Amino acid sequence: MIPILSILLFLPIAASVPAYLILSRRKSVGVWFTLGVALAELVLALYVFYFVYANFPGLGHSGLGQYALTEQYSWVSVASFGVNYLVGVDGLSSPLVLATALLTVFAVIGSRRLIDRSEPAYYSLILLFEGAIVGVFLSLNLVLFYFFWDLVMIPMFFLIGIWGGDRKKYAAMKFMIFIFTGSMILLLALMAAYMGVSPTTFDIPSLAGRIPASVQYLPLLASFIGFGIKLPVFPLHSWLPDAYTQAPAPVAVLLAGVQSAMGGYGLIRISIGLFPQAAEQWAWAFMAVGIVTMFYGAGVAILSKNLRSMFAYTSIAGMGFVVLGSFATVASGSIIGMQGAILEMFVHAFTAGSLFMLAGYIQKGLGTTDISLMSGLRSVIPRAGTLLVFACVGAMALPPFGSFVAEVLVIVGGIHATPYAAVAILVPVMIGGYMLWMIKRAVLSPPLTGSTGTDIQDVDAAVLALYLVPLIIMMFFSALVLGPAAPVVQHLLNLVSH
Repeated sequence: MIPILSILLFLPIAASVPAYLILSRRKSVGVWFTLGVALAELVLALYVFYFVYANFPGLGHSGLGQYALTEQYSWVSVASFGVNYLVGVDGLSSPLVLATALLTVFAVIGSRRLIDRSEPAYYSLILLFEGAIVGVFLSLNLVLFYFFWDLVMIPMFFLIGIWGGDRKKYAAMKFMIFIFTGSMILLLALMAAYMGVSPTTFDIPSLAGRIPASVQYLPLLASFIGFGIKLPVFPLHSWLPDAYTQAPAPVAVLLAGVQSAMGGYGLIRISIGLFPQAAEQWAWAFMAVGIVTMFYGAGVAILSKNLRSMFAYTSIAGMGFVVLGSFATVASGSIIGMQGAILEMFVHAFTAGSLFMLAGYIQKGLGTTDISLMSGLRSVIPRAGTLLVFACVGAMALPPFGSFVAEVLVIVGGIHATPYAAVAILVPVMIGGYMLWMIKRAVLSPPLTGSTGTDIQDVDAAVLALYLVPLIIMMFFSALVLGPAAPVVQHLLNLVSH
């Protein structure tokens, strides 16, 4: 059998070195090579996504549990210590792998216009980042998971610190300090999980359901902090506005689109999957953190005077939905909330990605993302202005975009857990309010005297429009994600009641 998951994981990592060498000699050829690798990765991700969807109705009877595909090889094996190369894909990981592959293609295409120095290192790091992210989503062994979790930090640190804005070094260092600290706290949680059972393997499926409830509480808290920094949740978020505003636009797309999803993925796969009884007991507290995060992100976004800062805090609010939905399911036993959280991670990748890429093009075309200096985009740079309106509608969770379905499911799931979660309905109202104000101020108002700008070119405008296609598909065919997610959520609920 072809090791499709291993190819999916290692293709971009292996291609990062030849990409650097080719780009060092011929830039145009190197960019096309990088794009070709990203497209090949997308084809593999689409195949895996389809395979999971086509097989999910019978997953519980296939011998693989919730996983549609797995690959396993012995890695380190001694008397009482075993580390396996174990990768697998299910309804939680497959949409995130697909989002990663698709956003990487978009980021590579966008980088042609927005990155104009040190291209060999830049494109090589983009491929390394993609492979590391895919490794996180596929790894079913704690050691392998943690290896890729840490590997993600390295390319992102350089992508922000070398190609970022005026305060890039500060943003990169702050990013590294926060993420590395969270990584160390997460490592303590993983070690505690292993020592609490003392098994002969670090495989997540083998550990799930075996850790005594009495030793789950501190590892749960530690893992929530580690994953919460990556999401991020309030008050562990302060690295994000600097990183998102200083990173080049294509890198911000990957930061907001897929790196934040790593935190949500970890919460579901590890925090809830390995510590289910403690998660059930303290679900109300984590739901509260999610709701506070939502209101904090939306509230600060209202006060933002810079487009990228507004989008950064909007992204924080979106991740609050993921936390609320995930723990609402644990508290209530209804699968709706966590299904909505998984769908939210998928659609958030494209709403946030489109917003940050548009901010990059607007900054390049106008020389600023200061909202007070932006006016009359529909006349000055009409393509960018039109696409900005559609991207904002997606972020506002209005039909015909799948973000509407995701947020409705999360809020309904929260109400299943407690009627007080109904307050979350105010967050989309807040987001809609300040997005509409920004559209009125920046797009629909008359242009300032003497305003000029460079609009987005046809090819780039077409690619930006493609960001919206998965959102529209998820509005009408959300079962593509929600169906395969159901066995994952039901498995976790079985662990809670075990």
